[in-house]
Amino acid sequence: MAQLTCKNLTLGYEGDILVHDLSFEVNKGDYLCVVGENGSGKSTLMKTLLRLMNPISGTLTTGDGVTAREIGYLPQQTDIQRDFPASVWEIVLSGCQASGKFHPFYTKEEKQMARENIARMGISDFTNRCFRELSGGQQQRVLLARALCATRKILLLDEPVSGLDPKVTNEMYALIERLNKDEGITIIMVSHDVQAAVRYATHILHIGDKIFFGTKEKYLESQVGQIFAADPKTNEVEIPDTENSCMPVVSMCEACADKIEMPNAENSCNEKEDTT
Repeated sequence: MAQLTCKNLTLGYEGDILVHDLSFEVNKGDYLCVVGENGSGKSTLMKTLLRLMNPISGTLTTGDGVTAREIGYLPQQTDIQRDFPASVWEIVLSGCQASGKFHPFYTKEEKQMARENIARMGISDFTNRCFRELSGGQQQRVLLARALCATRKILLLDEPVSGLDPKVTNEMYALIERLNKDEGITIIMVSHDVQAAVRYATHILHIGDKIFFGTKEKYLESQVGQIFAADPKTNEVEIPDTENSCMPVVSMCEACADKIEMPNAENSCNEKEDTT
């Protein structure tokens, strides 16, 4: 049974349709990359999956024991978010609020979960640091730890490596891959990086003038995949071999050639939070 099923979705704003008749499903352990041109509706789809907006038509359902509240979210960062005046501990712990269970104080179990996710992301040394004092890569690890406090089932990632240097980008991709392969967390990632999509994803959803949904192998064989997945330097498409053997190369003709719920800032970064 699918964890997430979208059937005949039409998406847009105030009658302006961006995506029409979109259908796909995500199963436990999938790594789905959503790619496509700017303005094609990727962000609109993300907001719809998060229940921040309603589709114009069609259905969106969850299953296999997953509820709408059990979807963690790593947003694409803005300058305002990067400068948010809260400690790492406050931000990560706030991810527990996504459960919807009201209680005036965080429980011992929630605090333990926050500690575990901070350790999982390798940022234990920054627990009492102010978020805005961290590097871009460190901030993304903090927000990923926060998303893991909201769920261990599905993570939605919106351009998770945007603005990061190549070394940190590779580290972030490796971290996401580990969560998917080693811990069985389903990943849905919106990205402009098609090369990364065909390297890490199990499935690809391409939104644009033409819509494609299927395995990455089928995507690379498709017409739209041949156009968008080609290496701009070589004009060729690499097809990953699942047996870890040499990857065959397919030539391509020249003619084809924002919302994050942050904690209350009343607890200043200058005051260290008691994590006991």
